Amino acid sequence: MINNSFGQILAGSNGFQIVLSIFFLILCLYPVIGALFWFFGSLSYRFLKKGKKELNFINLLPKEQPMITIMVPAHNEEIMIEETVEYLATMLNYSNYEILVINDGSTDQTLSILRKMQEKHNKLRVINVLKNQGKAHGFNIATYFAKGEYILSNDADTIPERDALMKYMNYFINEEDINTAAVTANMDVQNRTTILGKSQTVEFSSIVGVIKRSQTSINDSMYSYSGANTMYKKQFLTDVGGFRQDRSTEDISIAWDHLMFGVTPRFAPDILFHMNVPESLPQLYKQRKRWAQGGTEVWFTNFLKFIMHSIKYRYVLSMFLDTTLSIIWSFFFFISTVIFILLMIYFLLIGNYERIWHGLAMSFIFVTFELIAGTFQLLSALILDSKGEKFRYFIFAPLYMLLFWIVNPLTIVTTFIPALKTYFGKNDHYGAWVSPARKSLKKG
Repeated sequence: MINNSFGQILAGSNGFQIVLSIFFLILCLYPVIGALFWFFGSLSYRFLKKGKKELNFINLLPKEQPMITIMVPAHNEEIMIEETVEYLATMLNYSNYEILVINDGSTDQTLSILRKMQEKHNKLRVINVLKNQGKAHGFNIATYFAKGEYILSNDADTIPERDALMKYMNYFINEEDINTAAVTANMDVQNRTTILGKSQTVEFSSIVGVIKRSQTSINDSMYSYSGANTMYKKQFLTDVGGFRQDRSTEDISIAWDHLMFGVTPRFAPDILFHMNVPESLPQLYKQRKRWAQGGTEVWFTNFLKFIMHSIKYRYVLSMFLDTTLSIIWSFFFFISTVIFILLMIYFLLIGNYERIWHGLAMSFIFVTFELIAGTFQLLSALILDSKGEKFRYFIFAPLYMLLFWIVNPLTIVTTFIPALKTYFGKNDHYGAWVSPARKSLKKG
């Protein structure tokens, strides 16, 4: 009996070691698995997905056009706001819409510029919020003043294509679209003057598009809308209580709220909008920290719901598992990197050069596999997105893979505790924002 018990313990120990080894192998290969997953998902969208709206685009007559409210949140946007509003008021191929700008406690000339523009454009209305309380707060207020049954979020530095409103409505007007909660468009980087901006062209214009194609292809799910340009059905905004004001990212939280509520998000690769991106490393890191914290906050918010009701929320299983693995892998990457560096220093000090060579060789093998998988993902992204016109930016792909793949896990690790505090209500999180440094959209 003692021998049998001891044998069971050994068997259980071996089984645990096997499971643990498989788990660590998955973590080591997670970037490779993820890149290949998005690669095949994008191909699935391209060749297997049925009913893609971009294949059946129709123009609506003015009398058939539903009312749309374009919401523009603005905090200290005196450089950008006039150009953006002027474009929205005069250049869109749609008749039945209004522009509702939320001046969120600006201390510059934003409000006075808007007042002057109201004299020129009947479509323009302005809501003046005295205290800066953030984008989600402004949106929630403006929702109750919006005349449209559809609401387009449009950042102050964002320019949608001229046919954007007409194309958006093609995703809502048919009987099969009755459960569509929101449609998010395809991003294009317009400030490509720096190497950092050009590398983000690869990410925003292509990588994000491939990931959203994959999510849409699998089960019409989506990790996040684009806060810069997404159209919402007003009914479904109010059904989930509007945008969460106690979260770092309103676009991530509302996407998950819609999914958990049971309505459908859509990705529209044929609708293009142009946006500005950070052009310095400090601005980029600040932006990614906010995104990382917002994503982790949403994961905390929905973790127990999924665990306790996994059958009910089975259609978001892939999203939940990927987000969970992403967080765990970020800590694994950070901790293993520190351990690796310390071990290399130790072996150098004791003169064990064979172990140093072995460690560097194994690292090179893993990095090579990750770069190969990432290259497949990038190639599919650049070929599928905008009919391949971004392919010339492939030269900046190595910078994206080496820089952004390090920045993203670092931001998840550094914002994990703040996200946890926010989830438990320990952070004074009022959503107030500071607009980044702006440059005019005008050329020259």
